[in-house]
Amino acid sequence: MNQANRSYPFTAIVGQEQMKKALLLNIINPLLGGVLIRGEKGTAKSTAVRALVELLPQRIQVDGCIFGCDPIDSSSLCSQCKDKLKNNELLPETFGNMKVIDLPISATEDRVVGSLDIEHAIKKGQKRFEPGILAQANRNILYVDEVNLLEDHIVDVLLDSAAMGVNTIEREGVSYSHPSKFILVGTMNPEEGDLRPQFLDRFSMVVDVLGERDKQTRIEVIKNRLEYEKDYKEFSESFEAEQKSLREQILIAQKILKDVTYEESILELTARISIEMNVDGHRADIAMIKTAMTIAALMGRKMVSKEDLLEAAELVLPHRMRKTPFEEGAFNVDRVSKIINEIEVA
Repeated sequence: MNQANRSYPFTAIVGQEQMKKALLLNIINPLLGGVLIRGEKGTAKSTAVRALVELLPQRIQVDGCIFGCDPIDSSSLCSQCKDKLKNNELLPETFGNMKVIDLPISATEDRVVGSLDIEHAIKKGQKRFEPGILAQANRNILYVDEVNLLEDHIVDVLLDSAAMGVNTIEREGVSYSHPSKFILVGTMNPEEGDLRPQFLDRFSMVVDVLGERDKQTRIEVIKNRLEYEKDYKEFSESFEAEQKSLREQILIAQKILKDVTYEESILELTARISIEMNVDGHRADIAMIKTAMTIAALMGRKMVSKEDLLEAAELVLPHRMRKTPFEEGAFNVDRVSKIINEIEVA
C-alpha cells in the first residue's frame, strides 16, 4: 500500500484535544448525532477523521448483507433480512469493523442515494437496487470533507436520512427504502462559506480548531509529521501501545455506557443552562445530557458530574445559541461554569 494511503496514528496527533474527544465520543455512542469540525487549512481536521480507522471497534452484522444490518436489532433490518426472518431463516452472523465512508462533494444524487432499475421493475415486477453511498454508510461513519460546499439537493438528502435513519429512493412510481443510520462527520474551512442553519443544527457537536500557538507544540507537530513521512511503519509502531490503550478505553466505555446515570439535579441544571444561554429548541438539552453521559463513560465512570456537563455544553451549545443583531453569539464558557457552580448537585 502506498504510504500516502496509510492512516496517521490518532494518538500521534498533537493538540486539538476537543476535536479528538468529540470524535471519540461519537464512536462510543453513535446516537449522539455527529460532529462538525471547522477550522483553517492544515489543522489536522481530515487527518483526525481518517486516523479513526485504526480505532473503530468491531460490531456484529449479518453476513453478506450490503447494509451490514445488526441481526440483534430487528427494528432496523433491511427488507431482505426481514424477509428471511419471516421465512424462518436464520440470519448468518459475522464480525466486521466500523468504517469511514467518504462522500465526495462532487457526488451526484444517484451516487449518494443509489439507483433503481426501472426497466427491470416493469418487466419482472421486482425491484433491483444499486446501492449508493448512504447504503455503505449504514452503521458506519459518513465523512464529508468541505461539507459547506455540498450542493443543496444533496444536503436535503442527507438531512432526510439523518433524521429518519432511512434512505428512500423513488423513481417513476417505484420506491425502495433501506436503513441508513450513520455518524455524520463533516469538516470545513469557514473562509469558504457557511452551512445552512438547518444542516448545522443536525450536527450534535461543533468544534472550532485553530493552528497551535505554542512554539514547543508546533515543533512537536513538525517532528511527528517528518518522522511519519520518513518511515510510516516505524512511526506507527512507536505509537502502537498508545493506540492499543485507547482502543481498550473505547471498548470499556461502550460497555459501561448503558449503566451511566445522573441525578435529577443534573437535568435541572441542563435546562437552566439552555434557558440562560438563550438556546433555540430542546435539541441542545438532550444532546448535552447524552454527551455528558458519554464523557463519563469515556472516563470510566457511571455517574455524570458537573464537570462532564460543562464539557458537554462546550461541544453542543455554541452553534445553537440564538443570535441577536450586532451579536456574534459567542459561547462564554465562564458564564456556563458560573451557572453550574451556583447549583449544588447531589
